Amino acid sequence: MPTYSFQDVVATITGPGGTINLSDESVADEGITIEMIDDKTSMTTGAGRGAMHSLHASNAGRVRVRLLKTSPANAALMSMMNFQSTSSAYTGQNVITLSNPAWGDDHSCRQCAFVKRPDNANGKDGGMMEWSFNSADVSSQLGLGMIVTGA
Repeated sequence: MPTYSFQDVVATITGPGGTINLSDESVADEGITIEMIDDKTSMTTGAGRGAMHSLHASNAGRVRVRLLKTSPANAALMSMMNFQSTSSAYTGQNVITLSNPAWGDDHSCRQCAFVKRPDNANGKDGGMMEWSFNSADVSSQLGLGMIVTGA
């Protein structure tokens, strides 16, 4: 029976201002989400019941990283965002990778830019900080759920 564990996930962001581990023990329960922005296809129907499918080239996506409020990665991400905000030459130069070697998943998000500073709630419970990134090009490969060995 296949088993999933976030402990197997390895995620990083690399860009102007450094490289930051996004998959340590301070990731919130909600984890990391990679979502596509555009539909891959659309369909146009005609008056005579015919239909035409259109394939869209876009691979644009959004990455959401949810960290516990106490995660040191929050300060590192804020420093990276502040640095990248000093010049348009630094914006959109990040690469976010997420892989799960035990499961076989592999995701690469290129030309990533910070969307905004995360909301910062201060209440009874510490909560989480959600960082969002737009990516011009997301490529993904889902694994088979088993470790592939050379034997």
